[in-house]
Amino acid sequence: MPKVICLGEILVDRIATAVNADLENAEQWQSYAGGAPANVAVNLAKLGVEVGLVGCVGQDRAGEFLLHFLQAAGVDTTQVKVLPDAQTREVFVARDSAGDRHFVKTTGNADLFLAPQHLSPQYWRDAQFLVLGTIPLANPETSRAVGRALKLAEAGFVRVVVDINWRPLFWQQPAQAQQLIPILLKHADFLKLSHEEAFEFFHTSAPAAIAQKFNHLEGVIVTEGEQGCRYLLGERQSRCPALKVNAVDTTGAGDAFLAGFIAQLMQHSLQDLADPVIAYQMIRFATAMGALATTCLGAIHPDLSPSLVQQMLTES
Repeated sequence: MPKVICLGEILVDRIATAVNADLENAEQWQSYAGGAPANVAVNLAKLGVEVGLVGCVGQDRAGEFLLHFLQAAGVDTTQVKVLPDAQTREVFVARDSAGDRHFVKTTGNADLFLAPQHLSPQYWRDAQFLVLGTIPLANPETSRAVGRALKLAEAGFVRVVVDINWRPLFWQQPAQAQQLIPILLKHADFLKLSHEEAFEFFHTSAPAAIAQKFNHLEGVIVTEGEQGCRYLLGERQSRCPALKVNAVDTTGAGDAFLAGFIAQLMQHSLQDLADPVIAYQMIRFATAMGALATTCLGAIHPDLSPSLVQQMLTES
C-alpha cells in the first residue's frame, strides 16, 4: 500500500522538438509521459517514496507506453484502469527559446472516465498524502471521483495536497472553475500554485493573503518561475530564490517541485514547519527538483535521484 496517492490525469505530452513551432510548422513531436499527478508520482518514486497512481488510460499504444514508463520508474499502477473503449489523452506542447511552454491541442479523453467506483478503500490503508490537481473537476464523473477520494482521505486522516494546475484547454466551461476550485480547497492541507494562478483565482500572489481565505491550510506555496517562490509555512511567510540553470523545457517543473516538497514533508513533522531554517531547506530542495526538470525535454529528468538533487544544491 503506497504512502502517497496521486489521483488524476495520465497522458502523453507531445513536445515540439523545435523552438517557436506550432501545429502548422512543427516538423516533429517527441512523446513523453505526462499528466501532473503522474509526473508527481514518478518524481516521488525516483526519490524513493512509495507512491501509487489512480487514473485511467486507453487500451492503446499510448496507454501501454505510459504504464510501462510508470512501472519502470517504480510507481504502483494497480489502480490505473485500462479502458478498451477510450483513447489515451495526448497534449501537444510548443516551447519558445527560453524553454517556456504552452499547450496548443489535446486529443483523447480516457482520463475523463475515472469514476468513484474505481477507488478502493483498501488502497488507502497506509496512505499519508493524497495529491491532486483541479483538472478532474472539469468533468462531472471525475469530479465525483475526487469527492470520494476526499472522503477516503478524511476517514483515514490522509493529508491533502492540491496543485491548482490551471489548464483551460481541459475545460468545456472554464468559468465553472471559479466556483469549483474553492470548494476543493476547503479539503486541502497544502496548496501549491503559480504566480499567474494566484492572481487568476485569488487576485493576489501573497501566500499569507491566500491562506487567510482558507485558514485551515498548513502551507501555501506560490511559484514564480525564474524568480523562485514565496511560501507560507508555520505561519511565517518567506521567499526562496530560484536555482540558475539553462532551461530547455519548463514542462513538468511545477510537478517536480511539488514532488520534492512532498518528499520533504514525509521527512519532517508539522512542528518542523514552524522552524524557518527547516522550512527554507524543504523549499530549497523542492526548488532544486523544479530546476532539474527544466534542463531536459519532457516532465521527468531521466537521471533524477536524491544524490543528483543534493549535488545541485551543493553546487548552487
